Order: sequence, then structure tokens, then C-alpha cells
Amino acid sequence: MTASPPLVDPPAHSNTPSTHGLHVITLVHGRRAHLDNLIRALEHSTLLPLGLWIIHMNEPAAGLHSDRFVIHEQVLEDAQGLPLARARNAILTVPVGGPWVFIDVDCIPSERMLEHYQAALQAHPHDLHLGAVRYLPEGANAPGWNEASLLAQSIAHPLSVYRGDPGDELEHSLFWSLNFACTRELFERIGGFDEGYTGYGAEDTDFAFRAQDRKVPLRVTDALAFHQYHPTYSPPLNHFEDIISNARRFHQRWKVWPMEGWLRSFAERGLVHWEGEALEVLRTPGTDEVQACFNTARQGF
Repeated sequence: MTASPPLVDPPAHSNTPSTHGLHVITLVHGRRAHLDNLIRALEHSTLLPLGLWIIHMNEPAAGLHSDRFVIHEQVLEDAQGLPLARARNAILTVPVGGPWVFIDVDCIPSERMLEHYQAALQAHPHDLHLGAVRYLPEGANAPGWNEASLLAQSIAHPLSVYRGDPGDELEHSLFWSLNFACTRELFERIGGFDEGYTGYGAEDTDFAFRAQDRKVPLRVTDALAFHQYHPTYSPPLNHFEDIISNARRFHQRWKVWPMEGWLRSFAERGLVHWEGEALEVLRTPGTDEVQACFNTARQGF
């Protein structure tokens, strides 16, 4: 099966785009429509990637193809859940350099995302670069979208007010793995993602803290992506076990608690006892409790 043809006409300036230096990696499990939109957007990029690496987690490869760049597919199986950290670390196993752009499969890259990343990496090759993300409502990624429609319908995350200007250094605690870039050498220096984290929560904050521990600046860049809607829960009781396990692992290493807002919500519901150095599970949430936390605002965060 091949990727579907583009949904929109390519911009006039992209007929002969440059192809210097950037590889893109994304992780996927069951998000085929979102993945197709990601590929189509990259095909309209002002800077084409040298290659797109798709890491399928607990699903078969899809035989994807693009006429504009090479698509590579790898499959990772893990009986314990989605191997998110191991999938990101796959760049260390492939026979290419970089730099690398990591983009979540739920994201649609803007036309100039890779162009902005290339400029940022040329200016600060030894730093970690964090792109911007705007969130789309349900249905905004339906056939017929274009970048203007995505801009008009998307909203910024409330925490984006702390980003500052392009090139500014950013607090490492504000790092998210939805949309970022670095060289392969820097990724190795940081140590990649800790594969001891399971499922959802804190593995990207741990990555950023290790970058900070190794004196690696985190910088703001204008590299924009649009996050396609999927259902969310607030707090995410659907990831309760993973969050507890990952919070304990993070605290053991850094002596501070991650995801404090979620842990506080768990404690208020009588699910955990959380005080000082202790995080004890009192009970697990029931199905009705999880469903009651469904985010009816449908903002995607």
C-alpha cells in the first residue's frame, strides 16, 4: 500500500526544494490517517527530508512510498506495551547521520518546519531545538485541508506563553517530544531516551533533564507543526499505571516529582497517597471513573 496523493497543491516555491541534511523520524501505532497527513505535508515542505523513518510499534509495516523522498519502515514489537523510548532510540541503529527531526505521528508539519529547523541547527548545532505545536479541533484534518485552514482553526497550548522568541533558551522542564530536533551526536551525548520508562508519561521530561545535566541548552525555534485531534482524558486516568510507574522512576533519579498536576488529581480522587518522598497506590480507577475524565472540550490537550 502506498501513501495517498497530496490533498492540496504544492506551493509554487516547492517545485525544486533543497534536500540538504535532515532526516525525520516518527513513531506510529494505529494512526494511519494521521500518518498519511504527516507524509503529505512533508511532500509539500520547502525543504524535503533526506528520508522519513517510520517506526511501527506492535504493528506490521505498511509498504509506504513517496515520490519526493525515501520512506524507511521498521517494526518494533513489545509484549509489555508501546516501546516509545526504544522506537525513538532507533536513530542510533540506522546507518545514517542526521541531524534528526522527531515529530509525533499526530502532527502535520508546516511547509517551513524543516527549513526553520535547518537554520536553527546551523546556528546552534550543539543544542536541542524545540519546535512549536498548535492544536486542531476534531475534523480539521479532513480531506481538503491546507495550511491556511490549519492556522485558522488551531490554538496554542496555554504553556506556549513561556516559550519566548526564536533562539531563546527555554527551561528544560517545558520540553515536549511532539516536535524537536538535534544532531545524532547530541542525541548520543544525552544518552537517548531511557527505555526503562513504560508507556505514557515523563520519559520526555527525563530526556530533557539529562540534557540539562549535560549542559545542553534547549532553544526555541519557529518550526511549527499542527497536532491532529485525538481523544484525551483530564486527568489521564486511562494511563494511570504508566504514570505511577514512570513518576516513581523519575523521582528515584532526579529527587523531584514529575507530572505534579496529575499526581495531585489522583490524590484528590483517593487513588494515591502522595506526600514528600512517598507515592502509594490506594486503588486503581474504575472504568466509569476513567470515562468521566473524558475531555469534552475536544481540544486535544
